[in-house]
Amino acid sequence: MKQLTLAIVAHDAKKDDMADFIAMHETTINQFSLYATGTTGARVMERCPGLSVTRLKSGPMGGDQQIGAMIAEGKVDVLFFFVDPLSPHPHDVDVKALMRVSLVYNIPMALNRATADRLIASFVL
Repeated sequence: MKQLTLAIVAHDAKKDDMADFIAMHETTINQFSLYATGTTGARVMERCPGLSVTRLKSGPMGGDQQIGAMIAEGKVDVLFFFVDPLSPHPHDVDVKALMRVSLVYNIPMALNRATADRLIASFVL
């Protein structure tokens, strides 16, 4: 069976929440190839040094677009994007494009921890 690929992204106010989530589910997450935008990936690697994380550029510097391209190429199976709905984001266009491409390619996408908890539970064997 092919190893699934999980992409993770988190807005600044949600990066610690993402790192906590990944740490809580490290055993399950370890079964995935894991890709992350730059700063989110760094935070997760600090919290979970045993995980192998491929870090891309930070979101505002093109990381969101890199993940979007991976989705369009069929290289991402699941997206966790912890969104901060209460803060403005200068690269909001990139954020919306990433969500749109996930919808177009029918990629399971969790935008908050509650949904991510439900989605990750579906992968527990």
